Amino acid sequence: MNLFSRSWAALRTTVADLPDEAFALPSGCTGWLVRDLVCHLIIDAQDVLITLVTPAGTEPTRDAATYWNIVRAPTGDDPLDALTVRMAAAYEEPWLLKFHLDDVGSAAGRAAALANPAARVGTRDVVLTAGDYLGAYVLEWALHHLDLIAHLPDAAEPPAEALARSRELLEKIAGTAFPASFSDKDALLIGTGRRAPTEGERGELGEWAGKLPLVLG
Repeated sequence: MNLFSRSWAALRTTVADLPDEAFALPSGCTGWLVRDLVCHLIIDAQDVLITLVTPAGTEPTRDAATYWNIVRAPTGDDPLDALTVRMAAAYEEPWLLKFHLDDVGSAAGRAAALANPAARVGTRDVVLTAGDYLGAYVLEWALHHLDLIAHLPDAAEPPAEALARSRELLEKIAGTAFPASFSDKDALLIGTGRRAPTEGERGELGEWAGKLPLVLG
């Protein structure tokens, strides 16, 4: 729960500190500019708010790792992805995106801090404890923080503990560990296809290299 709050606050702070011109740069999400990614984060914050007030009366069916599904790599044809791009463009001014993310994002952060970690919540036709649901989002925040700063070398990186926990989750999803020589950041970037492995890294991965990337949805 605390790691959710720290990683989410760090991501929102990084967005708030971006200069206006950064919003027109590419992000680490294929086909999305930084402004499109920030719009997606607003939608994510809304999802967190909705899920935390959607109680479930049955036993959990997923945990923080199994919440995620392995899906096909995006092609750019998904109508929801296209809608995000149109919505982001409609904001026109970066400060409007910043304002909306701060407004909804702060509310999502407060709701997470107040949530009972043992409470059961429903989302995407599955049931999790609130603690596991928020734990799953640590991975979401870490990956999107890396996406946000992909072409912004001077921007703040995700908290180290969020990267470490996200690596643990990705390894659970994959069913195997990344080479110990990989940093947490590189394990996440390579594991999810955000960066191609070097020849040396591919050698360390061995046969598992052919199973990457792990595209999460």
